[in-house]
Amino acid sequence: MNRLAPLSEEPINEEDNKNCSKKAQTWRNWLKNHFSLLFNKKSDLKILLSVLGCPLFPVSAHLKQPIAEVSSSAQYIIQHFTAATGCRKLEGVVKNMYATGKVTMALVDELSSNGSAAGGTNGDPQKGCFVMWQMVPDKWLIELVVGGHKVVAGSDGNVAWRHTPWLGAHAAKGGVRPLRRAFQGLDPLAVSAAFSLAQYMGEKRITDVDCFVLKLSADQTDLAERSDNTAEMIKHVMFGYFSQRSGLLVYLEDSYLTRIQSPGSHPTYWETTMGTKIEDYRTVDGVMIAHSGQSSAIITQFGDNLRAGPVITRLEETWMIDDLALNVAGLSIDCFIPPGEVQKDYPEENLDWRSPLHR
Repeated sequence: MNRLAPLSEEPINEEDNKNCSKKAQTWRNWLKNHFSLLFNKKSDLKILLSVLGCPLFPVSAHLKQPIAEVSSSAQYIIQHFTAATGCRKLEGVVKNMYATGKVTMALVDELSSNGSAAGGTNGDPQKGCFVMWQMVPDKWLIELVVGGHKVVAGSDGNVAWRHTPWLGAHAAKGGVRPLRRAFQGLDPLAVSAAFSLAQYMGEKRITDVDCFVLKLSADQTDLAERSDNTAEMIKHVMFGYFSQRSGLLVYLEDSYLTRIQSPGSHPTYWETTMGTKIEDYRTVDGVMIAHSGQSSAIITQFGDNLRAGPVITRLEETWMIDDLALNVAGLSIDCFIPPGEVQKDYPEENLDWRSPLHR
């Protein structure tokens, strides 16, 4: 039961969705429709919402016991981070979190390998807002509205689900993982728990800040659970950049690579890299929490079947937190129950969200 897949989805046309049952919406349907989605300017908003809207963290983040002593470079860096944020005081005290914010998303450009336009360029920015609830770390719910489209996603700790206007509600398989937005400075305790087990990668200057770099990777067992005979998840890694001076997390970067191949066709590879600048830390109940930032995602599609060469799509998002509260009265586990159609199908084999275009 405890399986959760990357928060992504196959883009399927609305008419197809009306004419097909959920269980008929397989990778083959996605492969038939994804080119028209990627290169149709009317579909820009769907791409933005699928990639930037509600992605998941690459690994699970179960809270650990407090670090008793410095035993590695990673743990030293995390001790600096917990001291800078003051998040240790949240352990055993904070049961849930609520946040509201604004976002602005844009599809910046779509280029082929020779620099020619492969689709719409310099798309109009789309403004929106979101509200997020979380019971740390596995139960969460987010509602995101951008350009008149609403995406709702959540996890009850056992299954993740998403509802979009163009696909309806659907669940996925894979390991239970938290919402990536919570790691963009909103949940420093979860950041501390996850990165205390990370690999120390050295030092690097990014966004004009000297940082220590920590790396987390999904292991092969987890990747295999997210794969099937059509889609193979090859890698998913996350890098956290912690300021040497302040100790705060100032940048997140994750990258994943997926191989897609339907019977009788050449394989297509999709590599997506998303970087998020995290800033504007403010004190909330004595804890430093980030209140704004910018994200940029670069999607590269390549393979022998692409005659014009690799196709590169670049997306951008700015976000700002309007309100944030801890220990909201009345928030219970009932708030995270999946929709009825997801409960009905789970734990049977469901439509999953591992589209290489959208995580």
